This record gives sequence, C-alpha cells and structure tokens, in this order.
Amino acid sequence: MVTTERLIIKPLNLQQLQQYILTDGSLEEELKTNYTTRTITFELQEALEQTIIPKINENKSDYLYSTLWVIIAADSNYLIGDLCFIGEPNEEGEIEIGYGIYEAFRNKGYMKEAIKGMIQWALKQNRVKSIVAHTTKINQASFILLQKNNFVKIDELEFLYKWQFMLDK
Repeated sequence: MVTTERLIIKPLNLQQLQQYILTDGSLEEELKTNYTTRTITFELQEALEQTIIPKINENKSDYLYSTLWVIIAADSNYLIGDLCFIGEPNEEGEIEIGYGIYEAFRNKGYMKEAIKGMIQWALKQNRVKSIVAHTTKINQASFILLQKNNFVKIDELEFLYKWQFMLDK
C-alpha cells in the first residue's frame, strides 16, 4: 500500500480484481470504501481479462508489477481511479505505468499525486531504475500530468509519445 497526503493506493489481489470487474459494489464492500457507480473502459476490461488476471493467477512473479492498484481519496473514502505497472522491470530496470482517473475526480490533482506516490514506491524497489509511460499524441492532459511529475519525452511514434522518469538511486 502507498499513502500520500490525500490518497491511499492499494494493490488488488486476484479475488479483488475479479470483484473490480463486476462493478457491483462488492470490491468497495471488501475494501470498506464508499460505493459510487463506476464503469470500466473496454481497454481496461480487455487488459484485466487477457493479461492482468491470467498473470496474477500464474503466481510466478511479483504481482505488484502486474496488478491493478486502486486509488482511494482519503477524505471521502471513494475509489477515484486506478493505475498499474505493465510487468516486472526489464533488463534495463524499466517499468511501464498506466493510469486513469474517474471523470468525477479529474482536474483536482489526484493523479499527479498518485503518480508521485508510485514514483516514491518505485524508488524503494531494488530492480527499478526508470518508469516509462506512453500517451497518445492528442491526450494533452496526460502528457502535462507526466511533465508535472518530471517525466521527459524520449521518443515519438506514429500515434504515441514515450515518456521516461529516471530514478535517482
């Protein structure tokens, strides 16, 4: 678990991931958080079913690098977003982060704070040397968010920018 000034960020276990997909309040009950209607994007649903849950189910790696982490607002006790790492560190010590904030909680600085909290978590992991993220070229809010967390654009693909944060260890 990671805590920041306003947030609690919790990694989900296999059972909790399955509850997350249901969007029926069972996860919120399990986590003892307040329930608000939430939806899952097609992309996240696909990632959960085809990658995240099978990887956690294999139980061959450190699940913290493969699971979904939920972001909880400490003051209201609502789930407000989520993030994940896309696998364990590669040979260069690089991990990739993905993130999303629920629409009702956007433009309040929560995701900036959550990413900063996960950078602090990554600093404590021996094998991690950098964090990368990809944004579509039209998602200006996302790359402004990364820039505010000191990510630097390191590559440009046809539809994406690649960003990197180097950890000082």
